Amino acid sequence: MTLEELDKEYILQTYKKNYVNFKEGVNSTLYDDKNKDYIDFTSGIGVVSVGHGNKKVANTICKQIKKITHTSNSYMIEPQVKLAKKISLLSGIKGSIFFANSGAEANECAIKIARKYGETKFNNKKYKVITLKHSFHGRTITTVKATGQKNMHKSYFTPYPDGFKYATNINNIYKEIDKETVAVMIELVQGEGGVQPFKKRKIQKLARFLKKKEILLIVDEVQTGIFRTGEFLASNLYQITPDIITMAKGLGGGVPIGAVLTSHKDILTYGDHGSTFGGNYLSTSASLNVCSILEDLKNNGKLKKTILHFETKLNKLYTNNLSVFTSSVGIGLMRGLRVKNIHTLDTIINKGFEAGVLVLKAGKNTLRFLPPLTISKKEINEGFKRLEMTLKTI
Repeated sequence: MTLEELDKEYILQTYKKNYVNFKEGVNSTLYDDKNKDYIDFTSGIGVVSVGHGNKKVANTICKQIKKITHTSNSYMIEPQVKLAKKISLLSGIKGSIFFANSGAEANECAIKIARKYGETKFNNKKYKVITLKHSFHGRTITTVKATGQKNMHKSYFTPYPDGFKYATNINNIYKEIDKETVAVMIELVQGEGGVQPFKKRKIQKLARFLKKKEILLIVDEVQTGIFRTGEFLASNLYQITPDIITMAKGLGGGVPIGAVLTSHKDILTYGDHGSTFGGNYLSTSASLNVCSILEDLKNNGKLKKTILHFETKLNKLYTNNLSVFTSSVGIGLMRGLRVKNIHTLDTIINKGFEAGVLVLKAGKNTLRFLPPLTISKKEINEGFKRLEMTLKTI
């Protein structure tokens, strides 16, 4: 049997996938089993933040795996403690951190913190969480329900947990708040919702209002966090201090890890939450290295230069193809191009793949770009050259 046949036989077919067999990656370039190269503008959906095959991260993982891979959270874990301090310092937020293995797990933890806050802080129980339409918060039963997309609320997964309401936009959040509202959970840039950043003033106004009403602000930074927007957190860029922030994706540079940062340090106590693998030696050692690499890129100005060059090339692609695209959206290295005809989106992605450049889809009408933050100028130029050639065939 071929590898594709084996995949179809032994892997649950929950993904619509391309059956290319990648064998190696170097920064933002992938090579398949025929040695064809591909410029990666996806970084595994925002995960491989420091590029493929990063030697510093690889060496850290190799050294750690020879010592201790896992004990459990019944014991102190040195790299976990150091990573928690690092995240707190980089975020500028004094708080405590819970480590998980993914973004969905991190969001589950955030919701649990909010629910206990609503149970213990007030005389009358508060439990409702408001999220936004077109949001995405995960694929567990609870985080699917938190996700404001009706097409994800499949009837065959019912019953879903109660207590979630969906606002059509930031302004509409105020109308949805009632006496049982405990938290508002938002993404500052909706990844699956079309790479649309919200206006800074509106977010700041909302944060002030929620603080006054003692309603928690949860910011899902699973995709926007870890320097993706140019700052460590999009919350830093928006100059807000949420009550709870969730992170994952780029935090591990490819190693599975999620994190929840909260200033409400005493809500969850012994036995309230846990994770067997969360914050293990391997993932936290890798993440420490990832954070240091990206912190250096930010401090020495290289990240800013990369963002500006990528933006320049993206906008040139947009202006050269106004018959295909309607607008350029996003911030930092989280970008998108809106297409005029939604039927061309899959064609661009598929033909781009054939030309050797990987791009993503966001929502129904957005071509999404999430390159590694370490992507070189040469790789950016080559990737957009291949995309330009692709668009000429459409």
